[in-house]
Amino acid sequence: MIDVAGQLLLLAHEQEVLDIGIADLGCHPRKARSVVSESPEATSDMHRISRTRVGHLHRHFPTVVVVGTSRILVVDDDLAIADAVAQRLRADGHDVNTVHDGNVAVATALVAPPDLVVLDLGLPGADGIEVCRRIRAHHDVAVVMLTARDDETDILVGLGVGADDYVVKPFSPRELSARITAVLRRTLGARETASANHLRAGLYEIDVARRLIWGPTGDVHLTVTEFDLLVDLAKANGAVRSRDDLMTQVWGYRDAGVARTIDSHIRALRRKLDAEMIRTIHGIGYALDVG
Repeated sequence: MIDVAGQLLLLAHEQEVLDIGIADLGCHPRKARSVVSESPEATSDMHRISRTRVGHLHRHFPTVVVVGTSRILVVDDDLAIADAVAQRLRADGHDVNTVHDGNVAVATALVAPPDLVVLDLGLPGADGIEVCRRIRAHHDVAVVMLTARDDETDILVGLGVGADDYVVKPFSPRELSARITAVLRRTLGARETASANHLRAGLYEIDVARRLIWGPTGDVHLTVTEFDLLVDLAKANGAVRSRDDLMTQVWGYRDAGVARTIDSHIRALRRKLDAEMIRTIHGIGYALDVG
């Protein structure tokens, strides 16, 4: 079975169980991520879920990964968008703070570092690129950028300063929620379950456990997603990894919109490392040149 990570969000609120399930994600996973309120009222409500329903879920999702509430900072000068995003993420069980100015966003993130920042590119005070650069200089925070244009230059610059993913406006709250879930799963999982393997990628050494990479000119700074992509290619030891393989392993789900994101991250890796190290296998995917 394809290992596609999905999301099952069970949130009890005001005597009502809200089930935002797999259909809300637009994917068909076998793993579910559950965020459940721990209040006594929520526990009572959760007990009212029918045994038939729970049994059905366990048959389809035998492995449940329980992840605690994540702290998310939403930064957008469009108050309507910021509020809509915040409401969706709170419904998903996250602790959400919203700000509308770039400088305020930096100050907020430095005082109380979030797990993830949803960051608009066009901001007053300091733009999204500068905000991302300043935050990532101090904290290894996951960043999902929002851009009003499907402009590759904007996307490459954003990824270059440390963004882990991007979503083009207009977007659906469902799409953004799925992207954020996947980024959090990767970044939080990487911190908790990093393997102690030592890998080589061309002239570069990779310490997976410490999430470090260095080469002939010293240490190389990669974003969480870039690092995970490189590790996956390095573990393949020269074998071709299709875009579907990379989406499943690194992003946790398959989606046509992710294919361009993979290509953008590969270009970023080529700029930071040896440009000839990662080969493009046209129509299939990528492979690491181990020769």
